[in-house]
Amino acid sequence: MIRHLLALTALGLAHPALAANETAQPSTQMQPVTLIKVGNLIADPAKGASGPATITVQDGKIIDVSAGNNVPSAPEDHVTIVDMSDKTVMPGLIDLHVHLTGDPGGDFWKQTTEPDEWGVVVGAKNALLTVKAGFTTVREAGSSQYSAFSLRKGTAEGLVPGPRIIAAGPSLAIIGGHGDTTGFTEDINAALASGYTCTGANECAAKVRKASRAGSDIIKITATGGVLSQQGRGLEAHFTDAEMSAIADTAHSLGLKVMAHAHGARGIEAAARAGIDTIDHGTFADEAALKAMKENGSALVPTLMAFQGVAEGLGKGVYTPVVEDKIRATLGTVGKAVTMAKNMGVPVAFGTDAGVFDHGRNAEEFALMISHGLTPREAVASATTVAAEVLGMEGQIGRIANGYSADLIAFDGNPLEDVTVLEEIDWVMVRGRVID
Repeated sequence: MIRHLLALTALGLAHPALAANETAQPSTQMQPVTLIKVGNLIADPAKGASGPATITVQDGKIIDVSAGNNVPSAPEDHVTIVDMSDKTVMPGLIDLHVHLTGDPGGDFWKQTTEPDEWGVVVGAKNALLTVKAGFTTVREAGSSQYSAFSLRKGTAEGLVPGPRIIAAGPSLAIIGGHGDTTGFTEDINAALASGYTCTGANECAAKVRKASRAGSDIIKITATGGVLSQQGRGLEAHFTDAEMSAIADTAHSLGLKVMAHAHGARGIEAAARAGIDTIDHGTFADEAALKAMKENGSALVPTLMAFQGVAEGLGKGVYTPVVEDKIRATLGTVGKAVTMAKNMGVPVAFGTDAGVFDHGRNAEEFALMISHGLTPREAVASATTVAAEVLGMEGQIGRIANGYSADLIAFDGNPLEDVTVLEEIDWVMVRGRVID
């Protein structure tokens, strides 16, 4: 209480009787301030809920968190009070695998008719759906050259309502593999190519440097075959060991992490041995693959909702026959890696592959994670503290604490007991901005 009053006094928010005895504050301390009255605070899922609290936000940052609803009854003009005294408030959620610039569907030929700029339009729609669902930071896991980068800038500057975006840009792929353009005649494939396929360690290292120069926040590779691509040559390793090591070593030398789309066990194992930071999907991970992940510090991002979404489209003409065959091959195995990873001590971080299913349904991933062995608290941590650590942003997001970004969500109920309450979010703040 004393600490909170001192903070309010410093901001010119204290009771008039107290403020009258203070000298005039510098104008820099009269910036807009938001006081959020909280009914039940979850500042860190590992520590549980702590009851009523007041969060003070200024210039996009949390500057004070105090117990109790201690706000002035007659605030000054530069003070806004947000009353969430009947809600639970916790840190904004983090999704480590989304495709904002795309929507679900099997019409792979549309890339011949839709310009890259259309992805920004679609992405603006999906950014709003995503942030309204409570996800205040996302890792954009593959897009055309500049569409995700444009969205990243738009949300950062408040021109487009949406989450903070950690953007990969185009994925690195082998020629003709998942992530490359396939399914057309060779002249069309060549015309649509992203420019990020590579063969050999030297060329793959060069493509990492190219991605870094273009503005990638993270390097995305398709380490194995994929379920939704038009080639039907299995789901095992695409890159050689030397190529994956070159990618990881080059990215790390530039201060960038690497995320790998990976399904097959041996491709997962090879990616982990190469030093890839996250294994996304991890569908057929076995004990040897997970052992390599643990030894090399790779986290699992299971994207269970991706498989839920594609299963809903089976038999409806959404996917081509070759894709339907691959979908059916995965469904009996999905989620087993989550249970094994938990038992073996491999970090499990939250990611959904939104864009394979409808954006805005991201929080349905929590119930799927629990069905495969995580506790509600572990599932919530996977989308807050664990995900923030995977991004290397554990000092900025994922908790409610002084100095952290003001990324907050409010809702009814307690997700540490029932994760499905996170499927209905009532209020969202990103970087100190309230999303209408």
